[in-house]
Amino acid sequence: MNYKIIGKYIKELNFKIPNPKTFFLLAKDISNYKINIEIKSNQVKENIIEVLTSLNLSPTKQGFEKINTNIIFATIVELSNSKMEKKEIEKIILIDVPSQIYSDLRNIFVYLFENSGFKDVKINEKVDFEKLYKMRNSQ
Repeated sequence: MNYKIIGKYIKELNFKIPNPKTFFLLAKDISNYKINIEIKSNQVKENIIEVLTSLNLSPTKQGFEKINTNIIFATIVELSNSKMEKKEIEKIILIDVPSQIYSDLRNIFVYLFENSGFKDVKINEKVDFEKLYKMRNSQ
């Protein structure tokens, strides 16, 4: 492996349901919301990168209340050497690290929903980050 995870933590967490109407609409029509995944990175030191993986929920149709649910999960990664090719680093950031931490991130997100009264939240247990990477590069 060309990297190792040296730390991970919740960097930011927003979970706001603005009113009871939104709560009941969301509980009834959770299928009208989709999960969005976003990945960013920052270089901390020469061989240290912070990978930020975020999950949020957004309505799939017009007229549905917007809720503010966003979690940004930070993963601190140490690269094995500074002479890695850009493409290799990109794959670590966009495929390897998110694949490793996704179950932790998903569990936190589901926990928040379940403990807020939403029992039927269905969030994929697996995400094919390699497929997403390939789709992104073919655009």
